[in-house]
Amino acid sequence: MERITARQRRARLGARQALARKAAGVEEAVASVVALHATDPATVFLSAGARLALPTVEAVEKALYADRTLVRMTGMRRTVFVVPRELVPVVHHSSTAAIAVRERRQLVKHFAEGGPFDEPWIAAAEAAVVAALGELGEAEATELREAVPYLREQIVYAPGTSSETRVGVASRLLTLMAMDGVVVRRGRPAGSWISGRHRWALAGAMAEMPVAEAQAALVERWLRAFGPGTEADLKWWTGWTLGDTRRALKAVGAAEVALDEGTGYVLPEEDGLPGEAGPWAAFLPALDPTPMGWQGRDWYLAPEHRPLLFDRSGNVGPTIWWDGRVAGGWATRADGEVVWRLLDDVGAEARAAVEAEAAGLAAWLGGVRITPRFRTPLERELTA
Repeated sequence: MERITARQRRARLGARQALARKAAGVEEAVASVVALHATDPATVFLSAGARLALPTVEAVEKALYADRTLVRMTGMRRTVFVVPRELVPVVHHSSTAAIAVRERRQLVKHFAEGGPFDEPWIAAAEAAVVAALGELGEAEATELREAVPYLREQIVYAPGTSSETRVGVASRLLTLMAMDGVVVRRGRPAGSWISGRHRWALAGAMAEMPVAEAQAALVERWLRAFGPGTEADLKWWTGWTLGDTRRALKAVGAAEVALDEGTGYVLPEEDGLPGEAGPWAAFLPALDPTPMGWQGRDWYLAPEHRPLLFDRSGNVGPTIWWDGRVAGGWATRADGEVVWRLLDDVGAEARAAVEAEAAGLAAWLGGVRITPRFRTPLERELTA
């Protein structure tokens, strides 16, 4: 069995994920990591920007809202991603469709408990949303509530208790419809590029794929971008069962390799994939796909740094990378100043490269303050 060392894994990471060798365009940058995390709108722009030689907000907006070569959707682990348009059926049939079944079951239960909203009511509400978007084209949730009376209703959680709360049905219903592939968050958001107030539209037809075929296609993409990785890494990243994970690895003919963590997997034929790259520095945002790409992280993240860089739910904050390892963290202050701290003594060459990356990031952010949705201890310290 071939052995791949941690150093070799870190060198491959930089070459394959457009960090050591920058992407020519936004679509290539996204494809280099399969998909971008999009729970926090700013992450999409910052993750793409970190992988572009000439990062601009306008380039990412063009791909999202004009060319529509990128699509925002719920995918693996019930997480919102931005994915290349051609990958939408793969993500949907491999992951989202099964999540939608579970979510619909929960939604029916919660709606029935919190108000007189049964399955026929939900079906009628969904039909009304489709009709409204057919007329409006695109609309914010607030506009849809005006057009669709169903969406003005509220459900009551924990009635009669001190925790009783009223929640509008619109957000949960629209999210479920997006998981079903009926609607999509497509339009340019209200406000600036870091705003999360996206406009909804009808999704249009989607190609059918057998689940097993879609899962194999997604695993092939993951191995191309993140391999080698372990069975546990892939199971965690996809959110699938162990059985689905093993079947997909077998379907692509994944080859076993020896890693420090045990048995890992690579594509059976790696010719043509980027090999290794020399030293590189990068400033990656909160929830970037690279630090969130594997369950086992000791080969690129020192365990003693984890409490500073992750929140209690496992969400990574902004990180500084040097030569395939997490070396520190960064943040922006109220006035937009980029501030950072190295957690390791990386040497003069590395520090100079990190300083240059910090200056480049500050230049293209242009004073915009980035506050991650999930804040981490080091990010809070740097902005205090």
